[in-house]
Amino acid sequence: MKAYLFPGQGAQFSGMGKDLYEKSELARELFEKANSQLGFRITDIMFQGSEDELMQTKVTQPAIFLHSVILARVLGEEFKPDMVAGHSLGEFSALVANKVLTFEDGLKLVYARAMAMQKACEMNPSAMAAILGLDDSNVERICRSISDEIVVPANYNSPGQIVISGSIVGVSMACEKLKEAGAKRTLSLKVGGAFHSPLMEPARVELAEAISATRFVKGICPIYQNVTGQPVTDPEIIKANLIKQLTAPVRWRQTIENMIADGAKIFIEVGPGTVLQGLVKKIDKEAEAMSVQWEV
Repeated sequence: MKAYLFPGQGAQFSGMGKDLYEKSELARELFEKANSQLGFRITDIMFQGSEDELMQTKVTQPAIFLHSVILARVLGEEFKPDMVAGHSLGEFSALVANKVLTFEDGLKLVYARAMAMQKACEMNPSAMAAILGLDDSNVERICRSISDEIVVPANYNSPGQIVISGSIVGVSMACEKLKEAGAKRTLSLKVGGAFHSPLMEPARVELAEAISATRFVKGICPIYQNVTGQPVTDPEIIKANLIKQLTAPVRWRQTIENMIADGAKIFIEVGPGTVLQGLVKKIDKEAEAMSVQWEV
């Protein structure tokens, strides 16, 4: 069985999607439709923008979404998933590729999500950090021990790799305690704020309204959602989980383990970067993981 995976924020790079735009008429049509819908030429920033320009949340999230979704669309009949999943933002890409959402509605929600998250970041300056070489229970325990600041596990990426999220002071305090507890490394992430933490509550409330007003239909295969790591096909449950996602941790390790338990043999990453392939290999060394290969 084939599982298709869609990357999240952080996978962006200058030049992303340019090859697709230049070589595929369908891709060019979809990119131009996105430029028109967004009201600015996101393709100009994707193809030749600086690192700083690409890191703007209002650019990063729709850019990664577009690269992933358009690549899946260009694959045409080759894109035959038995199951899909997306890491954080990538869950929206997975839902469009899976035909739960239309291309236009997916882009609308991703842009609304990006703008809501940007506002939440500006309201509460915050941070995220990757913690390497420590088990989940120790990371959870130390985060709970910091009661006067907000800091929580945000991404359960793979064995020995968890991302924490919260206030700048809270994340700093947790990193110090985690190093004392035996973490091999703590690495501050270049992100706009504390994603998947209680500090995203204003964004969750704002996005909930947009998601509730959008039509979701039954997809072509199950999507394994971030908040539970479990397969879902019911559009209303998908909506509810998607709303929870902004303030809940991404249970990526559990997602991949459940996909493998349900028969996934090949994992195919669709979009910029190769981060998810690497995580799959760390979760299960025997798993086969690769990027999409396409020819025009």
